[in-house]
Amino acid sequence: MKKILVEGGHLLNGKVRVSGAKNSAVALLPAAILADSDVSIEGLPEISDVYTLGDLLEEIGGHVSWDGQTVHIDPAEMIDMPLPNGKVKQLRASYYFMGAMLGKFKKAVIGLPGGCYLGPRPIDQHIKGFEALGAEVTNEQGAIYLRAKELTGARIYLDVVSVGATINIMLAAVRAKGKTVIENAAKEPEIIDVATLLTNMGAKIKGVGTDVIRIEGVSSLNGCKHTIIPDRIEAGTYAIAAAAQGTDVTIDNVIPQHIESLLAKLREMDVSIEEKDEQLRIMPQKPLKSVDVKTLVYPGFPTDLQQPFTSLLTKAVNTGVITDTIYSARLKHIDELRRMNASIKVEGGSVIVSGPVQLEGARVKASDLRAGAALIIAGLMANGITEITGIEHIERGYEKITEKLNNLGANIWREDMTEQEVKQFQNL
Repeated sequence: MKKILVEGGHLLNGKVRVSGAKNSAVALLPAAILADSDVSIEGLPEISDVYTLGDLLEEIGGHVSWDGQTVHIDPAEMIDMPLPNGKVKQLRASYYFMGAMLGKFKKAVIGLPGGCYLGPRPIDQHIKGFEALGAEVTNEQGAIYLRAKELTGARIYLDVVSVGATINIMLAAVRAKGKTVIENAAKEPEIIDVATLLTNMGAKIKGVGTDVIRIEGVSSLNGCKHTIIPDRIEAGTYAIAAAAQGTDVTIDNVIPQHIESLLAKLREMDVSIEEKDEQLRIMPQKPLKSVDVKTLVYPGFPTDLQQPFTSLLTKAVNTGVITDTIYSARLKHIDELRRMNASIKVEGGSVIVSGPVQLEGARVKASDLRAGAALIIAGLMANGITEITGIEHIERGYEKITEKLNNLGANIWREDMTEQEVKQFQNL
């Protein structure tokens, strides 16, 4: 097992390139199941979640080959093999195999998804959609069984705006008979990316990016080539890091409007930002002003940037309040930041951050992906060295994060954990 160490106090300067979107990649790969011929996806991030999904595609008979950041998937020999255990437990996005396999084979057996624990994240809206399309859905011994004689288009209203449910229902509906209408659909850029892939395969989808998506089912889908969008959460993470510890940082391969809610908050904090077509230039002013943030569904402030933004607020003058309306239990980073001398308290569903304070290096644990990013940003600002364990979470979603930060002037590296540290970590 490895840990990440960050020596704080080094200023960030230069250019960093954003990778392909993790939250697109984890849906695009299962979507390839729906095709009847080769699918190529370019620009995939080199992260563990992507490779896990590639392994799962091979488990069901797909031929998967990699050419750098491009994956080639031949689905011709895929079968409706049950996936009740194993790698499906390693990430939450494995649930996209439900919609894709149901659409292709009219049946699927998929283990309940894993991934970061952020409080209750039910898949009831996914199941509601599958049942509306004509599937029988049961939970048997910890796996979801989906069976349908045929899938028929339906009008489906999502009680909660859900990215996962919107994509999963879309995957099942593109090969259903007739017309499907998804109301109160999510609008995230990743949904548009998946719909673009499906449309290139021959699917008939309208209204993506609005709250009503209309799908006319087709009997078959062909292969295609597709290039993934940039990762807006990675871009946001580097923008926050630049605001926290940068002097002049350019973020390349970014779509600025995808993170407009974050950029608005950074400007409110007196961070100078220049936007170009696919670039952001972050030039922090001192001191930073505190702001209040409430996470909302897209295009609101992303819940995935709440934890990194908490670290930034420790450097700002006065008190800032963060309220996460998406995942209210996404607070495991708070105790770790307190170990680093942060002045933070939780009241009800809100996090109250008082600053500025000088963070101090400490031994901390990443409990989930974005908590890990928050601790790295905190480590960049802290006196001394911060040791971060649980880095497997970070590697699920950030490609070459230590290399990218070092290229900006940080001093961050990986080390093997000692046997004693491994035992302590496993007992936490």
